[in-house]
Amino acid sequence: MGTKAKSKTGVAKAAVARKSAPKRAAGAYKFEAAAETMPRAEIARLQLRRLKASIKNAYDHVPLHRQRMKALGFEPGDLKRLEDLGGLPFTLKTDLRDHYPFGLFARPRAELVRLHASSGTTGKPTVVGYTAKDIATWAGLMARSMACAGGRPGDVIHNAYGYGLFTGGLGAHYGAERLGATVVPMSGGSTERQIVLINDFGARVLCATPSYALAIAEVAEKEGVDLRKSKLEIGIFGAEPWSEAMRREVEARLGLKAVDIYGLSEIMGPGVACECVEGQAGLHGWEDHFLFEVIDPDTGKSLKEGESGELVITTLTKEALPMIRYRTRDITRLTTERCVCGRTHLRIKRITGRNDDMLIIRGVNVYPSQIEAVLVGLPDVAPHYQLVVERKGSMDHLTVEVEIMPNVVPTNELRRVVAESVRHHIKSIIGVTADVLVKEPGEIPRSMGKAVRVRDLRPKLA
Repeated sequence: MGTKAKSKTGVAKAAVARKSAPKRAAGAYKFEAAAETMPRAEIARLQLRRLKASIKNAYDHVPLHRQRMKALGFEPGDLKRLEDLGGLPFTLKTDLRDHYPFGLFARPRAELVRLHASSGTTGKPTVVGYTAKDIATWAGLMARSMACAGGRPGDVIHNAYGYGLFTGGLGAHYGAERLGATVVPMSGGSTERQIVLINDFGARVLCATPSYALAIAEVAEKEGVDLRKSKLEIGIFGAEPWSEAMRREVEARLGLKAVDIYGLSEIMGPGVACECVEGQAGLHGWEDHFLFEVIDPDTGKSLKEGESGELVITTLTKEALPMIRYRTRDITRLTTERCVCGRTHLRIKRITGRNDDMLIIRGVNVYPSQIEAVLVGLPDVAPHYQLVVERKGSMDHLTVEVEIMPNVVPTNELRRVVAESVRHHIKSIIGVTADVLVKEPGEIPRSMGKAVRVRDLRPKLA
């Protein structure tokens, strides 16, 4: 542990010493270092030039975008300023499903080198496609993100994101290779084997969802393996909302610095934005490739910097699937305040939830991430939970299922105390009354990918 702690201290000191640009060790990733620290005015000029090209690509090659622009009497040449984008309509996830599978592509299917798709659990899957140039852009942005998170050439990067149609696994894989790292393409599952390989291969970086990172820590502890003594130093975690409390939990149990990464398939995949290891204070949104807005989710009105609302993203360099004002449903706020790392790209503050997974319980808006922030760190409560929503009479009812920590004896009295503590904290902090069901260690289902936090048992509307 001593050597590892010293290494982390050295990283932190190097971060504080940064001036106008991120310093990198000899041989470290620097393909686009200048892009990370360009002046704000230069970023805006680059965005405008690329936005004009992206709007023209969408207008010329995607019937839906062309029809919508024509309905407004708008042509690509009418865009003179970045602010003019605000007059164009939003693109929604339903647009991809309504034009399934290839109706929003700006290139013929034969020119695409890869397709990804969502699981389609709530309807038709959303299908996204990439040209060879798109894949190269994605790999470069993922490499930039990994370097921002503290990764470096020569690292062993243990990739526990799922491979396949989900963009996480291959996105991280190509980025790690572009970075110059050694990739362990583990995917999810086989947790016991993951632990063995993390130790045997000497991984310095772990890529996973934060909930699966905790599952790895939990299994390791049961097996008597202390991953805090491994060579892990950096965790790059994303694909689901998570709280500062969970960050502290992951860092304490795995002995690493936990860094947030953000992306979504419709825009590119992971690597749209990433925290820096130095600040861990918001995701640097890569503005040379994406234009970010925050809107009021109810009115669609653009909000000012620092105001909380729904994140909207427009792609600037995508060939196959240009996205114009895509509503992500993620709730956050933006800041252009200079970061301690020296990067000039705006920061997306921690995603606090989604306005489409928001629960309304007796008039109170509740996000799963709010519940998580309450639960993580409570005495004797494990960092695993599910929210069960039911209709009782004319009212929605919330039950919070939690687990006892595996190292305590689950007596009836302890269950009562834990249930009362959880109920009290949820009521006092979030303002909603919930039942609490305390379960045995391991009873709440574990996920190898995105955690299933909500079971909605309410009858579906006709």
